[in-house]
Amino acid sequence: MRNDALARRAEELAAQGAAFATATVVRAQRPTSAHAGDVALITSDGNIEGFVGGICAEHSVRLFAWTAMKSGEPMLLRILPTEEEVAAHQDADEDGAVTVLNSCLSGGAIEIFLEPTLPTPRVNIVGAKPIAAALEQLGPQFDLDIAAVGDDPADLREGDLGLVVAAHGKGELEALRAGLEAELPYVGLVASPKRGAALLQELRDAGVPDEQLERVDYPAGIDIGARTAPEVALSILARLIEVRRGDTYSPPLRSPSDEAPPSFAVDPICGMTVTMADDTPHLEHDGETIWFCREACKTEYAARLSGEPAAPAKPAPATAVDPICGMTVLATADTPHLEHDGETVYFCCDGCKTKYRQEHVDAVTAG
Repeated sequence: MRNDALARRAEELAAQGAAFATATVVRAQRPTSAHAGDVALITSDGNIEGFVGGICAEHSVRLFAWTAMKSGEPMLLRILPTEEEVAAHQDADEDGAVTVLNSCLSGGAIEIFLEPTLPTPRVNIVGAKPIAAALEQLGPQFDLDIAAVGDDPADLREGDLGLVVAAHGKGELEALRAGLEAELPYVGLVASPKRGAALLQELRDAGVPDEQLERVDYPAGIDIGARTAPEVALSILARLIEVRRGDTYSPPLRSPSDEAPPSFAVDPICGMTVTMADDTPHLEHDGETIWFCREACKTEYAARLSGEPAAPAKPAPATAVDPICGMTVLATADTPHLEHDGETVYFCCDGCKTKYRQEHVDAVTAG
């Protein structure tokens, strides 16, 4: 995918409320199949759209893109081919950077910047009074999606940041109960201490346990001496920011496919963390599934189980130049390729392979 197509796709994902990370190659040391400037999008189900490296590099990209999405913080990922290089960088690693070993690489190194994009946290507002209106006006300035639900909080969703009840006497008990049952990280009640305590006692008498009632923030917000509706709204937003940045809220990592997030395992041969997927090399042993970064590690593991010596390790794969786009790619069995005039021609993707076949193979046959 071209970068402009990826930009449009990123806009689509953001509009859907899907979580994803943008991976950009900022440095590529040959020989590698990726180049500086290559971009890919990684969704929360582990799907990669675009290109930032071969199959082994993708394992690391998936893992740390998922890590960046969970933390909400960008990350610089260094993928290096030798333990010596990894050790040298780890000694100097700063916050926001991680260095991993990828022995599958053909001798090169890649640095990839991972930037997560997460859905805007939603805060539900029950009520239509001046404080609710002020929250609707100010909330977007703090990257909060303020959803006015009137007097009916039935639309609370998993992953919502909170519920603010500013109904001033109408439907407050039902709204508070709904927010507590939904286990939202924040439930706030706009009320005086005296009236708030009375409402909570009514809920207690109705069977709501104390451990739930203790979660209700009333009067809602941080005490800043607020008097006007905008000032009260600001104090509530300050509390919401505190909750959002704390440990009790995890942003919803929805995927466009609604598939489960990726799972990971450690290759017992090379120690690389790999994605547990149908197309990842694996085998069954003693009732467990063992996962590998590549077929060579799987073969060596199987040889160890059988007690037979493993076949000599193959040399690092050679590289080739895609004759259509000029990209340098690894010349492996997994790389798109075809035979032409007694030679194997390698490509970065099936699109280039198809174009080459049309221009050089089919055209000659037709002639």
